[in-house]
Amino acid sequence: MRTIICEAGATKADWRLVEDGRQAARVLTGGTNVSAMKMDAVEAVIREAAGSLKEAAGKVDAVYYYTAGVITDPIRKDMEAILRSCFGASVLDIQTDLIASARAACGHEPGIAAILGTGSNSCQWDGEKIVKHVNCGGFIIGDEGSASVLGKLFISDYIKGLVPEEIAADYAARFPSTYPEIVDAVYHNPASPSGWLGSLSPFIVSWYSHPYVKAMVDGNFRSFVERCLSLYEIDKYPVGIVGGFADALKDIVRPIFEEAGIRIRAFIPTPIEGLVSYHSSDR
Repeated sequence: MRTIICEAGATKADWRLVEDGRQAARVLTGGTNVSAMKMDAVEAVIREAAGSLKEAAGKVDAVYYYTAGVITDPIRKDMEAILRSCFGASVLDIQTDLIASARAACGHEPGIAAILGTGSNSCQWDGEKIVKHVNCGGFIIGDEGSASVLGKLFISDYIKGLVPEEIAADYAARFPSTYPEIVDAVYHNPASPSGWLGSLSPFIVSWYSHPYVKAMVDGNFRSFVERCLSLYEIDKYPVGIVGGFADALKDIVRPIFEEAGIRIRAFIPTPIEGLVSYHSSDR
């Protein structure tokens, strides 16, 4: 059986061709967000991957496509038509990136999935479907614990002169530092304001030994626990944590989560490997 699995974030997509449980090919393309992109742009991404996989794929039996954005019925129908045209598969499964993280983090077992990357999200999973979802809200009204919110907290302090002098001087030497430059980077960013804010997180964390930064970083993760994870049955189920941001900071995240009584199932940098295992299992 030949299966194609695609895990598409907003900026990049990872495609895997799996044959009888073994990975046979991999292709990287631009990402998709079906809430923000026109369908012809989504189709262009899919056709690019199909062209690259065509020689290796041959006949494809199933396509599992995970994408950022909200999948409405019209969007699902359009994407099914595109995928069927490109791959001719009889089985098509189109799901959100939250489902991707739940399947990767929990597999066929009940649990809680937490996404901590540029943005954040979470859900409770019963082994087959999401049974509870706390709305993430995006980086403007939510996304607690994420890299973009950490960047927002820091920049908000920076423009008000609240960042300690030595950290502010280091920031100014490396990044847009005047008020107009910062406003332009956030509000006139043609690509992703949240992405730009999130890109500041490595710099911020490099100062983690400073009490000011430690309080900010720890507080961001605690906010995710208090405002999101605590609303699930964390006393009953372990949490699988998906995302490069959390994985890079696992030594910080782990004690904060465990302090709140959370059992961590695993840190997973990207969902795709877990999805390959999920779709290659006997179930």
